[in-house]
Amino acid sequence: MIASASDDGTVRVWDVVAGECTLFLSGHIRGVLYVAYSPNGQQIASSSADCRILLWNAETGRLCRVLTGHRDWVWGIAYSPQGDQLASGSKDTTIRLWDVETGACRFVLNGHTDAVECIAYSPKGDLIASGGMDNTVRLWSVESGHCQQTLTGHEEGILGVAFSPKGCQVTTAGWDRTVRLWDTSVQSSRSIPNGHIISVNSVKCSPKADIIASGSGDRTIRTWDSNTGDCLCILRGHTDPVYCIAYSPQGTQLASGGADKSVRIWDLNSRTCLHTLTGHDHDIETITYSPQGDKVASASDDQTVRIWDVSTGVCQDILYGHTDAVMSVVYSPDGNQIATGSMDATARIWDVGTGQCFKVLAGHTAWVRAVAYSPQGNLLATAGYDWVIRLWDVETWECHRILIGHSDRVKSIAYSQHGDLLASGSWDGVVRLWDVATGEPRAEIPNFQGSLNSLTWCTTSDGDYLITGCSDSSMIKWKVTNEGDRCRVHPLWSTTNGALIMTGAFIHDVRGLSPLNKQLLKQRGAIGEPEISLREKSKKLVTAASIETKPEHASIGIVEDSSSASSIPTEQSEQVEVDNRQSA
Repeated sequence: MIASASDDGTVRVWDVVAGECTLFLSGHIRGVLYVAYSPNGQQIASSSADCRILLWNAETGRLCRVLTGHRDWVWGIAYSPQGDQLASGSKDTTIRLWDVETGACRFVLNGHTDAVECIAYSPKGDLIASGGMDNTVRLWSVESGHCQQTLTGHEEGILGVAFSPKGCQVTTAGWDRTVRLWDTSVQSSRSIPNGHIISVNSVKCSPKADIIASGSGDRTIRTWDSNTGDCLCILRGHTDPVYCIAYSPQGTQLASGGADKSVRIWDLNSRTCLHTLTGHDHDIETITYSPQGDKVASASDDQTVRIWDVSTGVCQDILYGHTDAVMSVVYSPDGNQIATGSMDATARIWDVGTGQCFKVLAGHTAWVRAVAYSPQGNLLATAGYDWVIRLWDVETWECHRILIGHSDRVKSIAYSQHGDLLASGSWDGVVRLWDVATGEPRAEIPNFQGSLNSLTWCTTSDGDYLITGCSDSSMIKWKVTNEGDRCRVHPLWSTTNGALIMTGAFIHDVRGLSPLNKQLLKQRGAIGEPEISLREKSKKLVTAASIETKPEHASIGIVEDSSSASSIPTEQSEQVEVDNRQSA
């Protein structure tokens, strides 16, 4: 069964299977704003703009009790997990705790300075979380009625609040169009300030996995505490966007390159620039250290790769051969080879000792945007603007598998530390995790609002983590957990505009919306196109809806439907690849 609340002052109970209205509850004299079932399903509570709360028998529809005391609209209501209490939040700025059996008000909680629009009990029933139009979230003791914490961070009023199943976190949704995750034990939000202001073009994890570095179109490089997401330092010096960064194997240095045509070598202990290396004629797209840490290779739009001595800053070699911009470069794990990818739709393999190209890998039909060796060095992955990823056997240089699933250009790839997973990011706004052994998809993270410019893995004793850098300026750390033939992915922190953002949420299968509520939901981006602001005209919400959430940068559970992804052995025809890509 599902209960719906309406502007017409009624509550309707519907049979979900039959789609029929089984009860019609009439008693409020103004619009009903919220409706809730008791935990045992035997009672329904409804709150209204008539300042009252009505308790109904869910089986018969009989009115059991009327709760009065609020002096203005009653917005949010919630039953305790045991069902013996009911909490209500009102436009009169108060929260009331009611005894369901007697109808007596046990506490009046004062503290908010504006309307209280949402309320929730903790799983144990010992705490209440309330969200107000004063932009604050408050945590209250049910036993004493005292406010224990006030959580600040939202820039506008709070529309929704919920506890995590274990009660250690609170999730809030606000008029500022953000969703925030709060750690109640430390009174802090898991949203992270001080992020880049425009596109994050490159992210890398330090060898010890304790620090993450990012390079951005805002011309800066930032380092972050991997566990907390706190910004540790900002390196400035580039005069144009930073496109690429790389850690030295020892983790003491960072190399960077970008649109100012220079390579910079940074000492991370002193946070100073040791060398500024010049010689490229055009933008530098990718940079990488040799496994020994004594050399840096840089790939440029000038169609060359340059090899630099890190200690002296001298260019020791220039690799010629590509006929268009070189978009990616990487050393093999043993340091004997260099692989490059180019806008000429080829990947080339170079002998480090001689500087000569000894293999040209053809097969992609558009730019080869990224290349990556597996940690074991037996496979090379290439990602193309033809929407596919190819896996090449390093011994034979034969392509034995094509990974198809992205619906736009693939811009970034990265192997996990153990080499069992390959992550790919695309212009389609999706990150996919692939099983390297089978070529099958293991998970996807959808709905990024931009291209996935960079990916990097961090592996610690606690498990595997993936860092994503996106053109929308976000950088997000994800926990990746293996669950059989699938992977579970969930976010830990983000740097987007100081908050974990979820803009892909929408309401569907809504019944009984008034014209005013439709306008309000459009204005908030929940349905249709945003219209003029109605915030001062109405703050009314509809609760009779099922919410389908499409997580963009963060969600409690990540959608893992990878049914459209597949792998194709290369013995099948190229026509199959093209057909699959067109259908995607």
